[in-house]
Amino acid sequence: MTITRIAAAGLALLLAAACTAPTPPRSQASTAGSTACARPQGPPGAETVTTIDVIEQAYFCILGNYYSGATLDARSLLSAGFVALTQELNRNERDVPDATMPALTGDRKTDWTAFEAAYRNTTDQVPDLRDKLAVVTLEAIVASLGDNHARWAHDAAGRHPDYYDGDGYGLGLQANVNGPQVDGNPGVALRPLFVTIVQGGAAQAAGLRPGDIIESVNGSAPFIDGKATPAIAALYPGYPEARPVRLRLLRQSTGRRWSVTLKPGLYQRDLPALQVVTSKLLDDDIAYVRLRGFAPDSANRFFKAISRLRTSRTLTGVVLDLRGNGGGSPVEATRLVSAFAHGKVTAYQCTVNGKCETSRTDDTVELLNLPLMVLTDRSCASACEHFSSAVKDLRVGQLVGTRTAGVISGPAQPYLLGNNTLLSFPARHHLGPNREVIDRSACHPTTTYP
Repeated sequence: MTITRIAAAGLALLLAAACTAPTPPRSQASTAGSTACARPQGPPGAETVTTIDVIEQAYFCILGNYYSGATLDARSLLSAGFVALTQELNRNERDVPDATMPALTGDRKTDWTAFEAAYRNTTDQVPDLRDKLAVVTLEAIVASLGDNHARWAHDAAGRHPDYYDGDGYGLGLQANVNGPQVDGNPGVALRPLFVTIVQGGAAQAAGLRPGDIIESVNGSAPFIDGKATPAIAALYPGYPEARPVRLRLLRQSTGRRWSVTLKPGLYQRDLPALQVVTSKLLDDDIAYVRLRGFAPDSANRFFKAISRLRTSRTLTGVVLDLRGNGGGSPVEATRLVSAFAHGKVTAYQCTVNGKCETSRTDDTVELLNLPLMVLTDRSCASACEHFSSAVKDLRVGQLVGTRTAGVISGPAQPYLLGNNTLLSFPARHHLGPNREVIDRSACHPTTTYP
């Protein structure tokens, strides 16, 4: 064989190898291979491909920083990840015969090494699916924590390319069982499932109204034996989900039953739905304030609303409506409590071994010195439950309504991964002022109504 032919044959082999190149070894991988994770110092850069090294980084980040990471059985994370990988292979009709979960020993590093070898062996056989398999694997690892405040933000946080500040994406409705409950604590939800807010989009175009009962979602019952089912999650699609959702509805006021198919999409929300704080007078001397979320500066907006309502009159009380409040900043929740009590603990943030930090009232906030009534429902979650439990335990007001969502595992801390995506989860677990667990059990009001 001549030198030319040998060179040509060698080049052909190199080209063939390049077309089916296996996952690069760690020494040739990107900096995502680092197992250290750090708090972001600013907005992350452009998102890059998720690789096995990014998955490794997330795995050890969880074990090292999650509030129960020290006692967590890491095998549950790896098992969930590998199950998701094989299910995605099946969905794509590309099953790999030797895609088998390796035996795990309970040693975190040894088990990772075994998992990584099996993962690489599997994905190397389906290189065109490698990116998708990495995403579903990491999503499953995070989901296996079963924590309503654990999240992996990727794909530009699901934002539609035509999104304008204030737009919404989805079906254009909210129900009495909300997104956080579906994902984090479905056991708190009670039937029937009904529409609470029509925000726009497909729901508004189809003529849905608050109070319409949703009897089925895509042909499945929303409750079975009194327990919420995963079917409810279809009410809350995020971009780029675009599969139509079929609903069977009942309007009790007329007895009408009908079916409608709603297609998720981008829609413009009404201005009132975007206002975090709205207020009015009741009986000329009671301040009614609706707080839709604990967004930055929401406490100051509440204080300004009370100040305006106090102009030229003496207030005798405050009704604070937190129904539908999905939470937000725990700092804002603490500042709001501080308008009704000073020198108190509003919550404890604890590690799995019982080491706790205290959240205390901000005593620079001026006391309102007004009786307080707080309206709650099963959509009051996270920071909303922080505030509600403090009001109840500190006896600074009366809770009226229904049990809250039970979605308050702890404030989520973000960590930057090597592909410029954010992994967030609680570093500490939330307890109420009386050291009670609110997550999953929820905060029960003083006075209830059905």
